[in-house]
Amino acid sequence: MTYKVDLNCDMGESFGPYTIGNDEEILKTITSANIACGFHAGDPTTMRKTVRMALERNVGIGVHPGLQDLSGFGRREMAITPIEAFDLVVYQIGALSAFVQAEGGRVQHVKPHGALYNMAAISRELSEAIAEAVYKVNPELLLFGLAGSELVKAGERIGLKVANEVFADRTYQSDGTLTSRKESNALITDHETAIRQIVRMVKEGKVTATDGTDVTIQADTICIHGDGKTALEFAKVIPGALRNEGIEVQRIESNKYN
Repeated sequence: MTYKVDLNCDMGESFGPYTIGNDEEILKTITSANIACGFHAGDPTTMRKTVRMALERNVGIGVHPGLQDLSGFGRREMAITPIEAFDLVVYQIGALSAFVQAEGGRVQHVKPHGALYNMAAISRELSEAIAEAVYKVNPELLLFGLAGSELVKAGERIGLKVANEVFADRTYQSDGTLTSRKESNALITDHETAIRQIVRMVKEGKVTATDGTDVTIQADTICIHGDGKTALEFAKVIPGALRNEGIEVQRIESNKYN
């Protein structure tokens, strides 16, 4: 049996004189890029440069909307209403889409960032607002969401194509949510452990939660984080490790919707 999976990474997170991650090199290893839109990270020049690099590599471009929390990198929860969530997603899709259009490309997907992503994973109201924002801007866009989450369900209900996302470098709770970054065991830093986890998620549809229980999971796209100390090293290792397991890394539009 042949397995196929998309590999995505959050990027475009530099700001002004501050450089975060190694986008140019990581783009050589992934198939989809989630580009920050200026709310949680990024700035107009960074957005343009990242879009251009992604197009040069034929990497699928995704809008990565976050909460308006630059100092907290969008990872702090905020008590926003569904209409506020709708507005901030529409706003950020518009911002990145303009750069993509100016560079002669098109947007492939939308994936919320950080706290907004985690909040939408469990809140039906927020997830429906986000899915509606995506649908009303462009119903052809893919919506990335945590596998099995409320966001994925909301996208399916409104008629969007969805991609169930799993994480290479994060641990899971027994309900399928990600372990909070406040916990010491939230991140997986050992590459071999991370690779074993993603191979099992792709081939068996299972992930072991922190309490030892198995959680059923669907893996359409795998996320790696571009801001970690060993992010580039990890990004270089994953494609080869997956191929050795009979898993082909292929852009989401090709492996699922064409």
